Amino acid sequence: MTAGSDALHTELPAMKSSADSGPASGASAFCLAAATLWQRELVRFFRQPSRVIGGLGSPLLFWVLIGSGLGRSFRPAEAVTAAGSSHYLHYFFAGTFLLILLFTAIFSSFSLIQDRKEGFLQGVLVAPVSRGAIVLGKILGGTTLAVVQGLLFFMLAPLAGIHVSALTGFYLTACAFLIAFALTGFGFMLAWPMDSIQGFHSIMSLVLLPMWILSGALFPASGAAGWVKVVMLANPLTYCLNLLRKSLVPESVTVPGLGLSLAVTCAFAAVTFTISWVLACRRTNKPL
Repeated sequence: MTAGSDALHTELPAMKSSADSGPASGASAFCLAAATLWQRELVRFFRQPSRVIGGLGSPLLFWVLIGSGLGRSFRPAEAVTAAGSSHYLHYFFAGTFLLILLFTAIFSSFSLIQDRKEGFLQGVLVAPVSRGAIVLGKILGGTTLAVVQGLLFFMLAPLAGIHVSALTGFYLTACAFLIAFALTGFGFMLAWPMDSIQGFHSIMSLVLLPMWILSGALFPASGAAGWVKVVMLANPLTYCLNLLRKSLVPESVTVPGLGLSLAVTCAFAAVTFTISWVLACRRTNKPL
């Protein structure tokens, strides 16, 4: 037996027995499979300290260096706080939060490729459970990790002149969960057809990071060239970032508005999850 088969029997015994109990237990088997894979993602993450450092440390370093470097020399209207501060650390805070969610989604996608190479994914795919449960479990695992790391970064909000309250934390957590779900689904969608981590690195550099840069994380659309504004309006991360800014600073003015940003982010999450599910269900002659 392969290492993946051994891992399957070790980590998913309850899922298999539940699925064998009959069609009436289909819903419970779906939930159990998703919950098991969700738990596995969390356990693997906290057993690898380097992922914690990479997912949280790099964006934090960007925030400190870029924010302190630009300081008060860059003063978009969006950077002005209720207290009258216009420090770039305030403007860049939401963009850094989004970057943390994005990095965690990327690392979660790496684990999907590793599971394929180690044989675990083959064992899961032949188990008598819905492919949707597999997709949901993996995406929820990455989403949970992204939200946890984002909330750790949120503890530094007072340093950026952002008022922290229980209501702000509640809104931010809800928005972060929705955005992280969309980003992890997007990463799953990109990683599923790949069997090379190096290839996914290339996609990350070519697609994911430019999407983040053109979301308004580093600069507002108001001062950008015309074609850049068009690209930013077509970028779903622009609307995700607006949600974060509005939850962090409710009195801030975002363009596009809150309603459109929420609708686009929900649609982004639904589309990425649906495409991931379709890709996972698709038959292929390519070895997993």
